[in-house]
Amino acid sequence: MIFAPKPPVEQATTTMHEPSVSPSTPQVIQEVPQAAPMVPQQALETPSYEESLLPRIDDVWFSDIYFTPERIAYVHDKQSQFGLKVFDAPDLMDFHKALEENFQGASSYSMHYGTSTYRVERIKTVTGIHYTARRMPHHIPDIYQLGIPEPLVNQLLSLNTATGLILFGGPTGMGKTTTATSLLKTYLETEGGFAYTIEDPPEMPLDGVYQTKKKGLGICKQTEVVNQNWDGGLRSALRSRPRYILVGEIRTAETASELLRAATSGHLVISTIHANNLEDALNSVIKYASAAGMNEELAADLLARGILAVVHQKLTGTVKLIPTLHYCFANPNPLEADQMRMIIRDGKINLATLMESQMAKMIQGKPLFKSF
Repeated sequence: MIFAPKPPVEQATTTMHEPSVSPSTPQVIQEVPQAAPMVPQQALETPSYEESLLPRIDDVWFSDIYFTPERIAYVHDKQSQFGLKVFDAPDLMDFHKALEENFQGASSYSMHYGTSTYRVERIKTVTGIHYTARRMPHHIPDIYQLGIPEPLVNQLLSLNTATGLILFGGPTGMGKTTTATSLLKTYLETEGGFAYTIEDPPEMPLDGVYQTKKKGLGICKQTEVVNQNWDGGLRSALRSRPRYILVGEIRTAETASELLRAATSGHLVISTIHANNLEDALNSVIKYASAAGMNEELAADLLARGILAVVHQKLTGTVKLIPTLHYCFANPNPLEADQMRMIIRDGKINLATLMESQMAKMIQGKPLFKSF
């Protein structure tokens, strides 16, 4: 048996940063335009000497990892906003095996690998199974550390004793869930009470007991949606008499319908929805609810009665992502006339003028509402 000589230190250091693409490297890090020869499974699972010099997956920072049917892994290249690069690690095949073994039939699921939890989306493509895995933080970040302007954070936190709906909208992967989860955690640490989450799958480590500054306790129980039965999870939440309800995402008509009822029945509800802007987020809730058989005028009225705030969030940047936010608040006092509620009831939702007015007040340090 012949052993290859150990490469010099300089070469090993370079390999740490630039994955090898030599012919001996396993198939996972190199696209081959033509059909590749069959490689024994043992060869795929046994890392070469060059691979053993690479850091393991747990030791590399990334948000999302894309694993194609060709068993090639990609992560963000940190050079542009959306660009990707081929990613390699000595335990890459172990990670792929974990992706496959944790699949239980639902396309969205969570899994533990190493010291991290991942939210996985499994997609069947024309060339095979593709996985997108998002690494979840080990700890829920402090809401003041998310890059959100402090006046906006303070306004959101002032709603901890209110009832109604706080809605976060935005494209996929723009930090909506992180912001919503951080907000709920802060409520539990401030006011305590019982929180119930409905998620698919649960993402952040919210479940547990919280000690408040007033020496009371907060409790959070996270639940996972079964067979896409979001509305059933919401009905179960209401029977549990929670102070707070977190709905991971509004995906179905029935979810929107039950969510509006929850927001107008004495709970503080936090949820997210895919949307291009503030108006799109609110209109989508109305359209979803009306698709469940609810009259559109009734859906708009329930949303107007229940809405507390709508926040649209996007992340921009390369190495460091910065949130860009637009927002609009309704008066938490339901007995006071409110411009945002009137706009929603009118059916032609345009919040541009109101949004600019509220933003100017926040910058000047003025309260948005006199009676709350």
